[in-house]
Amino acid sequence: MARDKSSSSAPEKHGYEFGGPIGALGISLGSPFVAYVLAFACNDVSGCPAPSLLHPSSLTLDKLKADVGWHGPSTLLNGQAFLATLGYYLLSLATYALLPATEVEGVELRSGGRLKYRLNAFSSALFICSLLAAGTLAQGADFPVWPFIWDNFIPLLTSNLIIANLLATFVYVRSFSVPATPNPARRELAAGGHSGNMVYDWFIGRELNPRVSLPVFGEVDIKAFMELRPGMLGWVVLDLAFVARQYRAHGVVTDSILLVVFSQAVYVFDALYMEPAILTTVDVIGDGFGFMLAFGDLVWVPFVYCVQARYLAMHPVALGPWGVAAVLAVQGSGYALFRAANNEKNRFRTDPADPKVSHLAYMETAAGSKLLTGGWWGTARHVNYLGDWLMSWAYALPTGLAGFVVRYGTPAPGGAPVRLGLDPGDARGWGMLVTYFYLAYFAVLLVHRERRDEEKCRRKYGADWDEYCRRVRWRIVPGVY
Repeated sequence: MARDKSSSSAPEKHGYEFGGPIGALGISLGSPFVAYVLAFACNDVSGCPAPSLLHPSSLTLDKLKADVGWHGPSTLLNGQAFLATLGYYLLSLATYALLPATEVEGVELRSGGRLKYRLNAFSSALFICSLLAAGTLAQGADFPVWPFIWDNFIPLLTSNLIIANLLATFVYVRSFSVPATPNPARRELAAGGHSGNMVYDWFIGRELNPRVSLPVFGEVDIKAFMELRPGMLGWVVLDLAFVARQYRAHGVVTDSILLVVFSQAVYVFDALYMEPAILTTVDVIGDGFGFMLAFGDLVWVPFVYCVQARYLAMHPVALGPWGVAAVLAVQGSGYALFRAANNEKNRFRTDPADPKVSHLAYMETAAGSKLLTGGWWGTARHVNYLGDWLMSWAYALPTGLAGFVVRYGTPAPGGAPVRLGLDPGDARGWGMLVTYFYLAYFAVLLVHRERRDEEKCRRKYGADWDEYCRRVRWRIVPGVY
């Protein structure tokens, strides 16, 4: 939306966000807890949600453990899952370093100059997916990757959580070597990441664009790499594993799970294809890299955003042609709005003379920046968020009125219980707390992100931002909010 021509090596003053140190600590502890709750509460051992959770008055720890399939610490982590996770990261690094790439420059830094980025996330994803496709063609749904992911979903979650914590700690400690003055490596601290409070700075990220030089792989921009590669593609890989699981367990692949996976894959591969666009996002140009982004990229996105496909792998739902058409209509309208608005913003930021945006109205600020007041960005100050949220409905709607209980028959003496099938039972509708969780979370996230953006812009542009808000009245939803 804005194209900033100014640069300064002096860090701007910046207050706390996310409730300061207490909020940062709460999010750092609470977010992993939520991810585990979603993973354990919806399972194919007892149902979704676990039946004992529906009867809190009679809930006991032993009953809860049985319902969620708890078998001790190995339920959380095992060596195979951790090594597989490391192998996936090494494969991601190898494709980054060895496949052809385009080198582009990022936006101008506050301290002057621009960083160069190696971009090939889309081709890297296609290469990895081609390996998975080849294995699946050869062995079908029994290709070892797919059952391994299903059987180790929670240990894989834990492995990525460990890596996110280690990564956040590494970049935090290393950030203290950032020179106080402009330097050839163009290292600098994030404006909001050096408050002096260790917990908060570790969470929010001290260094703006931490980079490392690795043997064989060369220089890697940690934030840009983690933004799109392991987690975003991992989301799709998890979804595909769930499709394979549905086929192995139920002998069918339903239209609902295909629709969810298609919708989420479109979102992911669009982001990978439009990789240069991330260089103008707030994550890259404004936020430091700390636990917030590390956890979000590596754990929250792949392991929370996949809950609908995981649910459908356990409980198949048939939508029929009209149901599919309705969900696609929601998905298509959201995507069209999201992509059109983001393309317009990116073109204007990189080249205001581009014929596709040169006719749009804008206002110029005292800082020399140009703020769009025409086109999509004249309808609402963050209209792209509306498209993003509309797309998220296509993830949840195919799960319908979610909720099921696994029914077991009476076991023979000394034998294990016989699994009979699935029944909505008294869980009907309660599963929506899991499968529709993303909608509520994403709405809160987008409003919070919009508030953060507004705060930064008001601090940056002062009275000019007030004038801009007068011209573009609505925040996200034209005529509503």
